[in-house]
Amino acid sequence: MSAFVWTDREVRRALGLSIEWARDDLEYARVSTDSRTTRGGDLFVALTGQRFDGHEFVLSALAAGARGAIVSHTIPGDSGARMYPVEDTLGALGALAAHRRRALGCKVVGITGSSGKTTTKDLTRGAIETTYRVHATRGNLNNRVGLPLTILEAPETSEVLVLEMGSNEPREIEILTRIADPDCGVITNVGETHLEKLGSRDGVLREKLALLEHMAKEGCAVVGDVPPDLAERAREVNPGVRVAGWTDLADRDLCPLSATTGDDGCFRFGWKGCNVALRIPGRHAVQDALLALAVAELLGVPSEAAVKGVTSVTPAALRGEIKRVGSLTLLLDCYNANPQSVRAALDLLNSLPPGGGRVAVLGSMLELGGRKEELHHEVLEEALGRHLDLIVAIGEFAKAAVKSTGEEGRRGDTEVVAAPSLGEAYTLLKHRLTGTEVVLLKGSRGVALEELVPLLERDFGPGGKPEGKEA
Repeated sequence: MSAFVWTDREVRRALGLSIEWARDDLEYARVSTDSRTTRGGDLFVALTGQRFDGHEFVLSALAAGARGAIVSHTIPGDSGARMYPVEDTLGALGALAAHRRRALGCKVVGITGSSGKTTTKDLTRGAIETTYRVHATRGNLNNRVGLPLTILEAPETSEVLVLEMGSNEPREIEILTRIADPDCGVITNVGETHLEKLGSRDGVLREKLALLEHMAKEGCAVVGDVPPDLAERAREVNPGVRVAGWTDLADRDLCPLSATTGDDGCFRFGWKGCNVALRIPGRHAVQDALLALAVAELLGVPSEAAVKGVTSVTPAALRGEIKRVGSLTLLLDCYNANPQSVRAALDLLNSLPPGGGRVAVLGSMLELGGRKEELHHEVLEEALGRHLDLIVAIGEFAKAAVKSTGEEGRRGDTEVVAAPSLGEAYTLLKHRLTGTEVVLLKGSRGVALEELVPLLERDFGPGGKPEGKEA
């Protein structure tokens, strides 16, 4: 089979445009959505958003060498380049990706869930790339722009695509599923995330289940066992769904056997006669690994090879990453946050040796809609029951802290300090550390808790001179 080429004819076929005057001699090297990185021979897609309009950059893309552009309205001037008129350029990008996915003819694994998507994607890639040539989502490019671009960037030699699918509004998973057409669908879990547009946890569940509902009927599916109604509802959609996890709802061969945890917070357990020694810390990572191993088994990867691949995967930056700063241990889990993932991070903090004390720095959980106050209070109350030495509460958690502890700022042995801003939070944190504690940084992406890391390195790393309390 000859290699796929984006010709004028192929573009028109993908977009549903007339091919009567198609030119087979007009070829495009790749698809671009950013005029700043457009190269000679590209096809530029003029995307629009709340803060930008790609049509303003069409001429720049053509000047950079693009041979054509997909647009939803006329561009002034006669560039001589091929223009493809469509009603919706974002939909056109998806149509290009769907066309390319069909041409690739490879297997596709789609992964969604309220939390753990990226970790499960990384573990799935590790499990199956021992046997197949795999192309997977980079970072968290999992939306209606990122997923199509991931497919469009797939090498011709790809045998399996592992695609992360995110959503913050109704029908997004349905749209992504129709683009990717997965052979195997994975739902990690369901929790209170993106409630501003999804409304409720049941709304989140319906959105995630759209992956299984809009896959091909002969496709396979794997889901986590939390919450219980995820497995129950998934089985209604796909009776053959596999369920992985710790509870009795999970299939017996997708439960961890003889699980133990080390001082690094990483679990070791048995599966299919193999010993799995994870390098990603946390109890939640066990379920993510079992989901990945289940996918690998469904794709025919030998158990020993799948386990070898899973155990080679390390945490992605800011996603359960453990970092040593002098005698401090930092648990960096600040790429995103929702109630479920904060609870998991607190579980991990409690599982690690306490050193000079356990400290949780909690930043706001975003996109919780009308339930944000209730959920921040609920999660903070749970944190107060974890026998921590110090909680630094920022933003919405600061408001919850005032409600939970009043002016005393203490519950039992746990001191709680509230800070409206990141800068004030660091000052309060710094003066309460001896430099030997285990410190969790957990918050939504918009809070940018990782900005505290260089400050901690400056003050508590080699050569640092902390002005905190005496050890």
